[in-house]
Amino acid sequence: MDGINLFTQFVAQHKPQLESSGVPQHLWKSLHRKLVKEIFDAGISLQLLLIDYEGDEENGSEAPVVSTNNTTTSVAEEPRPMFALTVAREGGIKAADPDAIYLIDHAWTFRMNMARQQLAEHEQLTDRMCAIMGVDIDDEDRIDQVLVKMWRYCLSYTIASNGLSDEERLPIWYVMDEVGSAVSHSDDPNFRVVPFLYLNNQTTYSLLFPIRDCDYEEYVTRDFVEYVSRDNEEREALLLPWRATDLREHSFMQVEPDSEYFSTGHIPETFPEGNTALLKPQVNRNQPLKVYSEYEVVSAHLTDPCFQLVGNQSEADVLWLTHHYKDFAELAINTPNKFINQFPYEYVLTIKDLLAITGRRAAQEHHNPSTLETYPRWLPTTFNLKTELLQFASYYQHRVAKGLDNHWIVKPWNLARGMDTHITDNIVQIVRLPITGPKVAQKYIERPVLFKRTELDAEVKFDIRYVILVKSFQPLEAYIHRKFFLRFANKSFSLNNFDDYEQHFTVMNYHEEADLRHIKCEDFLGYWKEQYPRHDWSTIQKDICLMLHEILICASKRPPPCGIPPCQQSRALYAADIMLEWEKSDEDKTCQMTPKLLEINWTPDCKRACDYYPDFFNDIFKLLFLDETNNESFLQLEASS
Repeated sequence: MDGINLFTQFVAQHKPQLESSGVPQHLWKSLHRKLVKEIFDAGISLQLLLIDYEGDEENGSEAPVVSTNNTTTSVAEEPRPMFALTVAREGGIKAADPDAIYLIDHAWTFRMNMARQQLAEHEQLTDRMCAIMGVDIDDEDRIDQVLVKMWRYCLSYTIASNGLSDEERLPIWYVMDEVGSAVSHSDDPNFRVVPFLYLNNQTTYSLLFPIRDCDYEEYVTRDFVEYVSRDNEEREALLLPWRATDLREHSFMQVEPDSEYFSTGHIPETFPEGNTALLKPQVNRNQPLKVYSEYEVVSAHLTDPCFQLVGNQSEADVLWLTHHYKDFAELAINTPNKFINQFPYEYVLTIKDLLAITGRRAAQEHHNPSTLETYPRWLPTTFNLKTELLQFASYYQHRVAKGLDNHWIVKPWNLARGMDTHITDNIVQIVRLPITGPKVAQKYIERPVLFKRTELDAEVKFDIRYVILVKSFQPLEAYIHRKFFLRFANKSFSLNNFDDYEQHFTVMNYHEEADLRHIKCEDFLGYWKEQYPRHDWSTIQKDICLMLHEILICASKRPPPCGIPPCQQSRALYAADIMLEWEKSDEDKTCQMTPKLLEINWTPDCKRACDYYPDFFNDIFKLLFLDETNNESFLQLEASS
């Protein structure tokens, strides 16, 4: 195939990518030629310079600082790149030059869970990263330093092909070579850098090209946050990795968003209104209740003769679905005697960013000005990094100024099992993570109540999962299953090694290499009495029940789409994940255990519950659909629990 046809084929394959990235068309031929021949010629037109920081003190280029308790604390670390890139061509570089596009290789490509291992196993890679990032090559902690500093250099892409698992869709990070990593930030840039996947060999590069004419020895710059307008206040927070800024003048108060926020990105739902919302399905107790289930665990364990499994939704009295149902109004009109295992707009509880908004409705005030503790106490301080990034940065810097712990756990809104979840006190990392998708930053519990695993001779993190059964939100009628579930970390807890999954996370059943510790709640309570004789579990459970009652009340405080409306045909099973934190009492200054609500899960995995308690679903279905209360199995949630 001749050169013209090869170029035509290249354009046909890559035109959508080139246009969406804004690569000017006059550069496409040169780009194609350089890709085919693997020409990396940036060194002909551009020059790397080593930056000399001597004399910085005289020039006053220090980071913004604040004074606190007669000490000096930096609220924003001033970045100190090792290299700069300048125009080396004596006549300069013209934006219209058809050859002025340069291939940038990627020096390191990795997924976050493998980053430390790659650096440890490949000494030359670590040496190269140290050189790019300005880390002393002989420092014994150099890997740790690279893992901190890399967030000023790394970029990300995601493979979104059909048929990939959630794990395979996790972000892929990369660091450009010395040339690409030396391009500095400017609000008035002269170049752009964009990622590019060459489909012929499935290789990812970055493309560097000018957007205006550049003079000889002019610094090569790019706008690292070009997707944010110059007048957007959030821009200063996004630029913290490359420009130190004191953002404490901005308020970190959080205001509940309008109803549009709650509905954006969600499939529209309908709900019954008027009298139809109040009509309770009528059940014929003289014959078995017919159940259609999409959940195989229900199908296997719903064995009581009060229920009969059927294979058709139309003949069922109860729909137990594992996909989201949306048209509750139609359900009420056409099949008023049919139950369903979902409530309209229950995502205000089951999606992480909305749960935080919903929980804050319980607060009388936003925070304690002295301690910066936010309310309610049972809700870990949580910021939406898409809509509250500036507030988060201000709050983070206020905590720095007060010398408070600043470890955060950054989670995707809609992934489970700890995927794409990061624990860090590095604000540079935190503000970069949302480029891989929407995230929340939740204050990491730095003083968790620990459980001693005698077989490991270690005190480890643990969390508690309570199953919640809801029959009605308005008025609230909800229960917990008295049999709660425990999950344990596998290594001693301490505020370090945050990329060690088995030290900081408790969900082990999806990690084949991890030891899975199972313990029934009855046995746990025996161990608990031995380990914490002064902290009676019944008191802790009372606090947990009050917390769960409060969050469920908050869920219906506002009308749809901001809250859950009445729907008598709806019933639900949720799972609340909870940790305990040591907290000083305001009254007597002694330490007490305070429950913290981490998340509420929709359609949780109940196989383990059924393995432990064979009548688990029999009891639940009787409670939800036959109004049979069972005080041995369930405890009703009340304001005075």
